[in-house]
Amino acid sequence: MQTLTHSSIDSPRMRRAGRDLLSLALMDARNHSLYLLSFFERALASDDFAVPMLAELNPPLWELGHIGWFQEAWVARNLTRHLGRQSNGSAPRLASVEVNADRWWDSSLVAHDTRWSLDLPDLAQTKAYLLETLECTLELLEKAPDTDEALYFYRLALFHEDMHAEALIRMAQTLNLPLDISRPGPGILREAMLLPATRWSLGLTGQDGFSFDNERPAHEVSVPEFEIDAQAVTWAQFVEFVDDGGYDRSEFWHPRGWRFVQAGERRAPRYVEQIGVASGAVMQTCFGTPHRMLGSQPAMHLSWWEADAWCRWAGRRLPAEVEWEIAAHTAAGRGFRWGEVWEWMGTSFRGYPGFEADPYRDYSEPWFETHKVLRGASFATRARMKHPKYRNYALPARDDLFAGFRSCAV
Repeated sequence: MQTLTHSSIDSPRMRRAGRDLLSLALMDARNHSLYLLSFFERALASDDFAVPMLAELNPPLWELGHIGWFQEAWVARNLTRHLGRQSNGSAPRLASVEVNADRWWDSSLVAHDTRWSLDLPDLAQTKAYLLETLECTLELLEKAPDTDEALYFYRLALFHEDMHAEALIRMAQTLNLPLDISRPGPGILREAMLLPATRWSLGLTGQDGFSFDNERPAHEVSVPEFEIDAQAVTWAQFVEFVDDGGYDRSEFWHPRGWRFVQAGERRAPRYVEQIGVASGAVMQTCFGTPHRMLGSQPAMHLSWWEADAWCRWAGRRLPAEVEWEIAAHTAAGRGFRWGEVWEWMGTSFRGYPGFEADPYRDYSEPWFETHKVLRGASFATRARMKHPKYRNYALPARDDLFAGFRSCAV
């Protein structure tokens, strides 16, 4: 019998959760989404939740409605949900409880920039839709078989909501909205560690409970000996790069990265107001308030281009995914620390050999080759999402993410 505790519903073990834990976790995810929304209500409700049209944002009420739409579309409206990954993702769906749901919230059909001009329902209507769809999901979950196939879409809906909850936290940061959330503090700095050559099983099998399609199939990889940082690159380390003229020296930058720097006249990471050895401090705005960053805190809000440039300057390189994964699994006892910031990998986002898309085909395949991989998690990530096999991904210019990096010896 499953023990029902908060630590159970907010841990990576949720990938194997049965009906009872899933039911609690789905309610917990929705409560968390609504809790985050309350900060937007205080700051934006008087202006009808208006936000600027930016590539990294969605209108807040669209974001919330999409969470409910996704859950309803893949659970209550999905006639083949019991088949799990074998479900036909393109099969016709049942009607929604909201007649305009697909026109408003289907992210595959509704282009990003058009979301600002939609006749979206107001906050009360959106919350009512969220409640009705969640209640329907929980009723169906009570009757679902306790198998990985039958629970696949319930687990997918849970993790999808967790991803959008982190997107709401990023949105608050982008909009300078006050948000009550703990950020990474200073840490003990350890020397880089040497890991021996090995063969490693990268990815997950179908017997590992829930997995995303880009995490499969598991396959063995031969990995030579490598040296990897024990923690993400700190502000003290990044300041040295800035002080050495890093943002003014094209030799450290990929050509596209150099264009990124020049186009934005960038001289520091995003949200940084002051940086440099001469100034003696890094001041970075966090949720609307400037904070003095400590030298041992992980550098954050860095694009892939900036991470790559620092590595070139330092004579090092970004890790391969398999190197990071080996260290996360085997070197925690030696001080390998992760989970404070997302970490850029040196590898582009691709499917593993033998990749097959799951029914939600837009999750991975459209982003192969153009995006870079991030591993780990950030302080804004729910604990149940913090799996050492999880692959996040983003365009290399994204700097709104709570992302940093670590390095390996060349």
